[in-house]
Amino acid sequence: MDWNTLLFVIFPYVALFCAIIVTIYRSIYRPFSISSLSSQLLEHRWLYWGSISFHWGITIILTGHLIAIFIPQSILLWNQEPLRLYLLEITGIALGIWATLGMIILLWRRVSVARIRMVSTPMDYVVIGLILLSLITGGIVSMYYRWGSYWFTGIFTPYIWSILTLRPNAAPLAPLPITIKLHVFNFFLLALAFAFSRLVHIITWPLGYLLRPWQIVIALKKTRSEIQN
Repeated sequence: MDWNTLLFVIFPYVALFCAIIVTIYRSIYRPFSISSLSSQLLEHRWLYWGSISFHWGITIILTGHLIAIFIPQSILLWNQEPLRLYLLEITGIALGIWATLGMIILLWRRVSVARIRMVSTPMDYVVIGLILLSLITGGIVSMYYRWGSYWFTGIFTPYIWSILTLRPNAAPLAPLPITIKLHVFNFFLLALAFAFSRLVHIITWPLGYLLRPWQIVIALKKTRSEIQN
């Protein structure tokens, strides 16, 4: 067994299996652990700028990746015109920088604001570190290994589908530069950490609100004498 098989065949299944099982377990047996634990009331100015930049940037980037995986023909058709290829590449780089700046702001907020630092957990910093690593390596790949939107569909789309269809084939990844391999491996590390972090609320929040029992809110009224006592 070589490193290529260990990192890109065996580990992806371990990470995805743990992510699914742990998410289901938390949803059923520890539902109150699934929360974003919003800290907006503790500090909101830096949260606003960091959250807007990161969430919009990363959402559009991930959408582009999903399109390349599930509708690769659309990417190939778009890139047939050089101007559109340049536009897609420049947009991807700009979005990556935007998301990275947002995450740096969120990290600075978490370590510099005392009230936020007190409610932070080690897993929060692990997830932030993995996301930053993913953004940085993705930026390096996009700038030093050009036209990723073109060769992604020929290398990574078949690889992802081989994982999803339980016929793993990591051979196309073997000759790739270490930065690209690190970017791919970090994705599976992030998937593994996902289920153990507060990020899991992203996929469980809608179902939780649809299936949970009604909450009963009781208002307590006190007289002025009771308040004074």
